[in-house]
Amino acid sequence: MRKSKLEISDEIKKARLKLSIEHYIKYFIGKRACELTKEEALYAISLAVREFAMDEMYKTIACYNEKSAKRVYYLSIEYLIGRSLENNLHNLGLYDLLKDIKLDDFPDFSLEEIFDTEYDPALGNGGLGRLAACYLDSMASLGMPGFGYGINYQFGLFKQKFENGWQIEQADNWFSDFSPWELARPDRQVTIPMFGHVETYKDANGKDTYVWANTHTLYGVPYDFPIVGYNGKSVNYLRLFSAKTDDEFDIDIFNNGGYIEAVEDKIKTESISKVLYPSDALESGKALRLSQQYFFVSCAIQDIFRRFLEDNNDFDKLPQSICIQLNDTHPALAIVEMMRLLVDVYGQEWEPSWNIVTKIFAYTNHTLLPEALETWPVKYFAKMLPRHLQII
Repeated sequence: MRKSKLEISDEIKKARLKLSIEHYIKYFIGKRACELTKEEALYAISLAVREFAMDEMYKTIACYNEKSAKRVYYLSIEYLIGRSLENNLHNLGLYDLLKDIKLDDFPDFSLEEIFDTEYDPALGNGGLGRLAACYLDSMASLGMPGFGYGINYQFGLFKQKFENGWQIEQADNWFSDFSPWELARPDRQVTIPMFGHVETYKDANGKDTYVWANTHTLYGVPYDFPIVGYNGKSVNYLRLFSAKTDDEFDIDIFNNGGYIEAVEDKIKTESISKVLYPSDALESGKALRLSQQYFFVSCAIQDIFRRFLEDNNDFDKLPQSICIQLNDTHPALAIVEMMRLLVDVYGQEWEPSWNIVTKIFAYTNHTLLPEALETWPVKYFAKMLPRHLQII
């Protein structure tokens, strides 16, 4: 699906790119150009290039909406997307223009030196994540309305060091406090219930209704990464969620000497989006993995429904509007979560809901090794996801 657009001359693009870089140096970095470090130069250039990517993304989304295009949603626990600046410069046709720009008092950094300072986003580990990133890149290059969903890991997996011939694993704080490609979407925040219990009631027609009560609530805040297709023909996005709580700081506990306990809920909640594949050697680690996977799919399915309901109110049209691809076993709970939302939240009947769900999901299997096919103790579901256990 291609956008019809008026072509802008390279000279206009070059002038705009130069002005944008100078703007971010002065007003975002807050320094004179001659004082920039390589990292700060990377930020300024990346933010300027992101403007071009966002312009194309808005045009792309408008085109999809105008044509009521069926959307593909790709759910993966990991994405190995690589560095973005050089790739986006090439895809947007800005690489040669940037090389020709002369910035006043800019340090004598080569583009290659600036590219090398960019962190590789620690959102994936291996083939699973690279496949996911390739699919997103291919869909954008082909002009297909395909969007990714995942978790915005703060530390990813780990970074590797060697000391005295031994591997040392350290946290990979890949974007520190800022990533120039992330665009926060706090207005798209979703609410995630966990724990609690299920209560059953009879409605006016004598039908059983289920209420998931006394839940612990956490929130998923989305961040968008633009996915720029080859030649910039289409720009889709990868939407990643960070876990948050509204109980970030308990002043009463703090004033009574519980300085650590005052932020305990914040620490527990945000641990969900800290690390890719937390160790499951302990029971707490296994529970964290399950909560991480549920958090991820609930954020994704709720966001997909929000987008669908902007233009539709008939769930029977859902299979004609969306397709969801599950990358390996990690997003499998998306099927159960969609059933829960359809039946419990949107009041749909069971059989029609199941008929809808079976037409939407597709699945990529990566291995048949028993250790790679996930299983979860029933007790975890009974405690953490009691309504999902009933549905299963």
